[in-house]
Amino acid sequence: MEKEADEAIETARVAIEEAINLLTAYGLDVIGAVLILIAGFWVARKVHLGVTKSLEKTGKIDLTLSQFFASLARYLVLIVTVLAVLSQFGIETTSLIAVVGAAGLAIGLALQGTLSNVAAGVMLLIFRPFKIGDFIEAAGQAGTIKELNLFVTEMATGDNIKIIVPNSKIWGDSIRNFSANPTRRVDLVMGISYDDDIDKAMDVMRQVITEDERVHKDPEPFIVVSELADSSVNFIIRVWVDSGNYWPVKFSLTKAMKMRFDAEGINIPYPHRTVYLHQEK
Repeated sequence: MEKEADEAIETARVAIEEAINLLTAYGLDVIGAVLILIAGFWVARKVHLGVTKSLEKTGKIDLTLSQFFASLARYLVLIVTVLAVLSQFGIETTSLIAVVGAAGLAIGLALQGTLSNVAAGVMLLIFRPFKIGDFIEAAGQAGTIKELNLFVTEMATGDNIKIIVPNSKIWGDSIRNFSANPTRRVDLVMGISYDDDIDKAMDVMRQVITEDERVHKDPEPFIVVSELADSSVNFIIRVWVDSGNYWPVKFSLTKAMKMRFDAEGINIPYPHRTVYLHQEK
């Protein structure tokens, strides 16, 4: 028993001596590394908050983009901190940076499509060709913007079907924003019979337009004879309205003009064709 106790004491003594030697050799390095880590995390947090507040104060950068840049700055500070800690222990960081760079290149090639979506998302957030709630047409899709993030854009069609489009497809295509401007022009085509009075028909159309308070007086409503078609005299009608009233005014004017034409005895002709029959004896 005494022999086993002596061996245990000797083992403990050796372990303590090794610990003391390690502390003597690396104690300052460990303390320095801990201090570097503490300082690095503190600086990373301050940088994250500083970038976020600075971008928010401008009022021109989207919140999603502000968070992205703030997180990017924070991670850059943390990477520098880790490299400084490794350097504190005498680890060669140059080779490590080369390995990390090669790994980053491989990951970038593997995620090329995803990274292109991120880049396109950043460009959309910076240039803001549309915002949440706008009705747009892009990448072969049309709908109201519901959400825009760094990877995809979420849209909802007129019948409330959810559409998710990769940002790269939207950024690489032409974008038609129907909500960007406060006003829009409503174009209508109306036809009357060749036997009807053109001036009377134009007066009736002006009256219908004047009675609709949603139609703007400036620019002035525009009515002209556009075509002598096969079976009708066609008019082009152009009026300006608020963007939100585009479809209500278009539908309302079409109905009102048909009803007023009927009341005034103005005919909207059906397409007709004259057929001659020749009978041989």
